[in-house]
Amino acid sequence: MNKISARQLYFFLACIAPVGKLVLMPTQLVLFSKNDLLFPALANFALQAGIIFLIMLLSRSNKTVFELLRYTFGKIGAAILSLVLALFFLYAAFCPMLEQKLFVQGVFYDTLPSLVAFAPFFIFSAYLCAKPIFALGRIWDFLAPVAIIGFAGLMIFSIGQADYGALLPVGAGGGKGFFEGFAYTLSWFYDSAIVLLLMGGFRYEKGMAWKSLLSYLAGGAAVLLFLAAYYGIFSDIALRQTFAFAKISKYFAGVTVLGRFDYIFICMLSLVMAFYITIPLQACVVCLRETTGQRGMPLWYAVGVNLILFAASYFSNFYNQTAIETVSVKLFWIFPLFCCLVPLLCMLLRRSPREKIVL
Repeated sequence: MNKISARQLYFFLACIAPVGKLVLMPTQLVLFSKNDLLFPALANFALQAGIIFLIMLLSRSNKTVFELLRYTFGKIGAAILSLVLALFFLYAAFCPMLEQKLFVQGVFYDTLPSLVAFAPFFIFSAYLCAKPIFALGRIWDFLAPVAIIGFAGLMIFSIGQADYGALLPVGAGGGKGFFEGFAYTLSWFYDSAIVLLLMGGFRYEKGMAWKSLLSYLAGGAAVLLFLAAYYGIFSDIALRQTFAFAKISKYFAGVTVLGRFDYIFICMLSLVMAFYITIPLQACVVCLRETTGQRGMPLWYAVGVNLILFAASYFSNFYNQTAIETVSVKLFWIFPLFCCLVPLLCMLLRRSPREKIVL
């Protein structure tokens, strides 16, 4: 079995996972929290970091979550719960896929129908889903420096153009703005569920829980810096600036001389995003395999889940905003249920077949 090293896991938490928060989440935060957008984002990162810390403590057993489920509920119970997890990961993949489709259409191929421009993604995703999820570590080794260089390049172009006084006065959005910004961006924070599924794919090392927590918080700090620059540049019109990370660097003075040199960094981050948004689909395939007891990674599972997502993309093509609002606002409660409550309940699972459950 391919194993993920501790270094590769830290790369995912600090460099890969934060990139998935840069497309539409900033606009969502401004919609509900206005200039207080940093605080609900910080709360979400802190919550996820705490859950990931607990999952890393659970991973000291070096067992997969499916083994723990079988020890506690037996084969049939574990199969049912694995199917429920598969449905969640398929659901979680929808919103990232949709925002990536809108991004590709709006930034790179605005003259082509969105599905034509984005259809190759599903072929790419099906290929990755047919591979073992624990092989992701080697991809993260490559993507981490790409993410760092791409993000650093955009921030160098934009950080000096922002008026950070636009973030004042603090607390103008009130408690309602904080809660709504926190709750209605939870759909972008499913990283703890991914880490839960990766259990058993890495061997726990001393201090790994704290290092994972700090790695995730470091990535969160980078996103907060981006959000501050984003609001500092656009301020009152930030709500209309979708795909923020592709726009914040265009006001750099050197652009008039060099042209849109920043597109190099935008493409680098887009590459990282393409891999990141396939992870929930890979997790879905793994859960389906565990549900049916199949060995290996059956290709038809990978093709099936991507066909489902392609169909969802097609039927939502004229209702993109409604679909995103439904997932992130009306059904936001699904994400804390699976990304917070489920990992906490997993702390009660048996670590071995004969262990007693202590409540």
